[in-house]
Amino acid sequence: MVITVPLEPDFLLPQVVSSIVGKVLSDQLFEPLAALTPEMNPFGDKGFEPRLAKSWTWAPDSMSIAFSINPRARWHDGRPVRAEDVRLGFDLLRDTLVAAGQGANVADIDSVQVRDSLTAVIWFKRRALDQFFAAVVNIIPVPAHILGGADRASIRNNAFVRAPVGSGRFRFVRWVPGQLVELIADTANFLGRAKLDRVVLSVAPDANTAAQRLLSGEADFYEILRGDQLASAQKSPNIQVKPYGGVDIASLQLNLRDPRNRSRPHPVFGNREIRRALTHAIDRVSIARNIYDTLASVPFAPAPRAYGLADSSIRQLTYDTAAANRTLDSLGWRARNRDGIRVRNGVPLRFSVIFPTSSRPRQRVAVLLQEQLKQVGVGVDVAPVEMNSMIQRMRVRDFDAVLNSWHFDATPSSIRQTWSAAAAREGGDNYGSWTNPAFESAIDSAIAAPDVARARSLYRRAYQIWVDDAPAVLLYEPNLVAGAHKRIKLAMLRPDAWWAYLADWSIPADQRIDRDRVGLAAARQ
Repeated sequence: MVITVPLEPDFLLPQVVSSIVGKVLSDQLFEPLAALTPEMNPFGDKGFEPRLAKSWTWAPDSMSIAFSINPRARWHDGRPVRAEDVRLGFDLLRDTLVAAGQGANVADIDSVQVRDSLTAVIWFKRRALDQFFAAVVNIIPVPAHILGGADRASIRNNAFVRAPVGSGRFRFVRWVPGQLVELIADTANFLGRAKLDRVVLSVAPDANTAAQRLLSGEADFYEILRGDQLASAQKSPNIQVKPYGGVDIASLQLNLRDPRNRSRPHPVFGNREIRRALTHAIDRVSIARNIYDTLASVPFAPAPRAYGLADSSIRQLTYDTAAANRTLDSLGWRARNRDGIRVRNGVPLRFSVIFPTSSRPRQRVAVLLQEQLKQVGVGVDVAPVEMNSMIQRMRVRDFDAVLNSWHFDATPSSIRQTWSAAAAREGGDNYGSWTNPAFESAIDSAIAAPDVARARSLYRRAYQIWVDDAPAVLLYEPNLVAGAHKRIKLAMLRPDAWWAYLADWSIPADQRIDRDRVGLAAARQ
């Protein structure tokens, strides 16, 4: 099966992956200890099924969980999966030399102990409703016999991150930069052979080309159809259209530190009132409609609607150019230059926005933002950059603002990955370096809440603090629709990970086309 994607993956090692395409691939190559079931219940362990761990045992005080590794589990080089592999997966997340973006998600995990070769014990600093989720979703075992002695400071340059030896139901075959990544079924996998012989991720130069590859029959699956693409797919006799919700939010991410000197606040975004004025000046409803028509909504908070926590009870900074103008006037940005841009002490109120060259929707958003903010005297310089360069610039905080998209885990506590002080360090996913002690206190209390009702109340309190402080402008939350060739028999498309059950997708023998008959032997060559 050919999956078309508009972006190159960044890496294939779970601990350093930061792109969705990289996540799609690494999830096929590496198994977790346990996996979410389709119900997506992150609280407790009832909503999980065994993977590398055949079973687990909670300590009486819930401060540790002992995972029993399935003795049949093997790495793709034939070596058995061991408890030491679990410990290494955790150590890589916590090592500051690795600077793993997911490190903030395991802040409440103290350590991983190797009790014996097939028993890994995960110890927690405190109890939480979703502590099991935090452990098994984030701590992905990796082969200690290969990576145990790797230089962690340069691990992103290690050959393993582009040609890994995994434990999943698919094996890595090849990565042709700018073209494709190919996987084949692991025929001896302890969880059972994948139903597809091989999966090829075909890298397109942009989203429009990716969609056209599906529509022309060159590819078999594309995860996001919108506008004219969706209309064409709905008319095609060969394509099935599958809505699956999604947990993505697009935003204008603001850098609160000066990229030229991080010891100083950003000259524009370091001021809370300017951030609030910019939010007032942006017509987010029209932007969402322009990009997704009726298939997107303006987010209420930095959390997807799928959580059931973010709703209209959270006070919003609504579209109000009069309020934006009043605030900017009050801050001394009254005079305007010949271009209509506000000036204070001879300095124009201007910033740059970066976005990936491969994303036409984000290019359109950048132009809309430029037009809307100019109406209140704010200059915006749009700067398209190659996607991997954009990711690197975000990691080192070399930007003013960036059109970014967050893909959320299935638990609300994952907000710490993007908005905690721990994630604000270079390499972490808090790219804007926003911190707020009251926000973190509310999140910490929500995570440690004794029941779901109390947790929900505390998360809403945290979201209100975030909205009031405006560290980013939430633009739209799409309701995602995928397209697939009709011969593909899809398993469930989970909202947080459409690829979660990819190994169970299939193509009936009597419906296969020529490229479906390549087989495993040819794929290995």
